[in-house]
Amino acid sequence: MNTMKTTIKDSVGDKLFLISIYVILSLLLVVVLYPLIYIFSSSFSSPSAVTSGRVWLWPVDFSLKGYATLIENPKIVTGYANSLFYTAAGTIISVALTIMIAYPLSRKTLFGRNMLMMLITFTLLFSGGLIPTYLVVKQMGLIDTRWALLIPNAIWVWQVIIARTFFQSSIPDELIDSSEIDGCSDLRFMWSVVVPLSKPIIAVLFLMYAVGQWNSYFDALIYLKTANLFPLQLILRSIIILNNSSNATDALKQVERQQLAELLKYSLIVVATLPVLIIYPFVQRYFVQGMLVGSVKG
Repeated sequence: MNTMKTTIKDSVGDKLFLISIYVILSLLLVVVLYPLIYIFSSSFSSPSAVTSGRVWLWPVDFSLKGYATLIENPKIVTGYANSLFYTAAGTIISVALTIMIAYPLSRKTLFGRNMLMMLITFTLLFSGGLIPTYLVVKQMGLIDTRWALLIPNAIWVWQVIIARTFFQSSIPDELIDSSEIDGCSDLRFMWSVVVPLSKPIIAVLFLMYAVGQWNSYFDALIYLKTANLFPLQLILRSIIILNNSSNATDALKQVERQQLAELLKYSLIVVATLPVLIIYPFVQRYFVQGMLVGSVKG
């Protein structure tokens, strides 16, 4: 018995549409990827090549002067350690608090949950402002302490909304009812059932909070005074400012400092984004899954 395979041929219009999609996506890839390649190549080029605009795609006059300058500065190591601590501790605190507030809001049995959600969402649109927030932090005795970067912005409203939506769509009420029949407490149910079933959204929250905490410098600029507590971003900012505001009288030295400052910008970007680039591939799968599941229901 002969079996004939039939294939459906795409029409000319479908082929043109598919080609146009590939062309558009390729252009978008170039637009997104080229700045990253340019920054990376510039960080490994000589200062004169960077300032003269000779770097286009590959490093020109290969040099590690930018990274060597950063490593020679002892404040960089301290800033890296501080940023790692703020990112790790702040992310853990933020994720724990977000889950603790988002899960009860997702349950229909919580009295006044709609009103609470309205009040929480209100803070997304309106805030007390910088000065009142500073006064509150000062009144709590958090000025010039590590807690000033961990507590005031521990919960982000948008992350609460995403986590609440995920819990509503992924944790059925029947599972809660069966656990109550078995005598399971609310805390035990959250720890033994909700958390294991919520790995995708937890990965999403970890990534969002970690990136935000790692890139944050404004709170440190306002609340911290001791240099040993500064995160990496604040130290890098001060290095660039000091190189740009040099009072050197020698014109040649002034030019060299300006060229070095321009090179440091690219080296600092690579150094500051390296941890995020390392972490992201490990949570990418959970990140996509959590965002899709959490957007099923509103």
